[in-house]
Amino acid sequence: MTGDTLDFGPRRHPRRMSLTPMIDVVFLLLIFFMLSSRFGMDAVLPVTGGAEGTGSEWQGAPRLVDIAPAGVSLNGVAIDPEALVADLSALMPADDAAVILRPHQGADLQRLVDVMDRLRAGGIANMILVE
Repeated sequence: MTGDTLDFGPRRHPRRMSLTPMIDVVFLLLIFFMLSSRFGMDAVLPVTGGAEGTGSEWQGAPRLVDIAPAGVSLNGVAIDPEALVADLSALMPADDAAVILRPHQGADLQRLVDVMDRLRAGGIANMILVE
């Protein structure tokens, strides 16, 4: 102590705030929003209806291929996967007509890919995958 003043030693500078926690939070938010975003466009089947009386762009017979764990069915009727392309071709009004593929709960992804490959090899390229 010197006289009437107290001496606390050399004056320290206030500690700077660290930006590391804020940067961590920003990166976590960035990752969250990137993972929760949808980047692709869903294929939409254009169907109009209601009181307008207008038709839809869908033409011809229904072409719904169900992929189940036990097998494949066309419009609700069980079918041999080898005969799928031939039976679908009879229902197609045009070569570029759409076919709807609907995998069921428990169906293998490989079975779906096999059906899609079989249809592509048979000349059917316009496929719509629905849940």
